[in-house]
Formats: sequence, structure tokens, C-alpha cells
Amino acid sequence: MIDFRTPASLPGSLDVQWHAGWPSPKHDPAPEIQTHAYDEHTVILRQNKSVHFEAPFLFQLFGNERALLLDTGATADPAHFPLRATVDALIERWLARHPRTEYGLVVAHTHGHGDHIAGDPQFADRPRTEVVGPSLDEVRGFFGFEDWPDGRAELDLGGRVLDLLPGPGHQEAAVVFHDRHTGLLLTGDSLYPGRLYVQDTAAFATTVDRLLAFCAATPVSHILGCHIEMTTTPDRDYPRGTTYQPDEPPLQLSTAHLLRLRDALATHTSQCGDFIVVYEE
Repeated sequence: MIDFRTPASLPGSLDVQWHAGWPSPKHDPAPEIQTHAYDEHTVILRQNKSVHFEAPFLFQLFGNERALLLDTGATADPAHFPLRATVDALIERWLARHPRTEYGLVVAHTHGHGDHIAGDPQFADRPRTEVVGPSLDEVRGFFGFEDWPDGRAELDLGGRVLDLLPGPGHQEAAVVFHDRHTGLLLTGDSLYPGRLYVQDTAAFATTVDRLLAFCAATPVSHILGCHIEMTTTPDRDYPRGTTYQPDEPPLQLSTAHLLRLRDALATHTSQCGDFIVVYEE
């Protein structure tokens, strides 16, 4: 069994060139899904922009008893987006190094928007697999949130425990996942280098305050959201629908960006350098 009770002895690597599409999507030589091993037990996946312009990031975390796949991308058809085959191959490879007689999979989501749940049907008939529905009732019921949106929950993958924090504001059932092993804070569409769509400003501001309080008490190595939409020029984003982004900034952000986001919400500011706040109320 792997000891996940203490943080990883060495920080994981984010030294990766994310594939950002191709000038002609139909001639893109890259695979539909890019995978990057952050460490031995953590994989970051990105859907190719040539398959879908949203190009969401997904996360696969391995515990002693089961793995977590967080989000399932923007495309349902496995012929164009072979997510299950990719996930199965990653699990098979991990189990070859860490043999188990049985091993499960939890498929969950940062939130319930279509570009994060489209691949769910690929896992409907997969053995030893639990797919968490995207509605608020399903999220609360599966994870055991008793006092939404004020309480917390935990997800134990077998020695590897994640803290779950309610994250409404962008979407009512949004959840932020903190991995105690790596220190990664997975914020979905609540914070990433792109356009942050705020559907409920009060709820969003409360979520940011909740995350800041959590970060003040808990080691956080990086904040990883689910998209890159900015260029490396501050306040300049790629237009929605762009399928080729050759001048992308890194995915990872920090708690300093949470502070900047809190200030932006308090002053109803949109341009924030590394991200843009879009108020949809």
C-alpha cells in the first residue's frame, strides 16, 4: 500500500508544453487527449482544441483503493474523444506498477456545465465505477455535504484524502477539490487563466472567501483550473471559439490570484491581468 498520509516528498512537475490546437484543426497531428504525469499518482489531461475549442483540463488521481477522474470533457463521442480508453490505459499502467486484485473508479465533476460532463456516458457500463451526477442534489448526496454551501466533505480514495469545498457562483453545484498529497487545489471554472463567468456575484465572492480561508490554514502548492483562455499579454484573451492558441500562459495560478479575484469582485472589476471576470447577472 502507498502511504498518502503525508505530502509528496518532491513537488510534482508542471514543466509541460500544453498542446494548444493547430492552425488547421482537421490536420492536427496531436492526439485527441494530451496526458501529463504530474507525479507517479497524479495525471493531468487536456482535451485537444482541435476536437473542441473549450479544451478543458481533466484530472486523474490514484489512491490505494480507487482512482478519481475529475471531469469528463466537452465531447461525448468516443470516436472523437476516447476518454474511457485513455483512462483505462492510465489505470492499467498504474496497476502494473502497483498491483491490486480489485480497483475502483469514481467519476466526478468540478461543476455541471456541458464541457465538463459530456464524456460521462462513456463510463456508464464500466465495472467498479461510480459516476457522480452533476446536479446539486446528486453532488450533496454522494459526497455527504450536510450544510451546503457552508460545510465541507472528504473523499477517501484509499489512503489519499481530498478535501471538498462548496464552490457555487459560477454554477450552483460547483465543488473545489484539494488533494492533501500534492497540495493541488482544483478550482474548476472558479479560477483559471481565462474568462471567469460569474452567475451569482454574492455566492462567488463567498466561495472566494471560503477558499482564501482554507488556503490560509492548509498548504496549497498550485491552483489548477480547467481552461486556458488568456494570452501571455496581460488582460488579453483569445476570442471564444478559438481552436489555436500558440501564445498561452501556464495553467497554474497561486493564492495571490485568489486575493486579486476577491478584490475584483469587491470593486466589480473585470480586467485582472491573468484573468478576466465576466459578470452575467
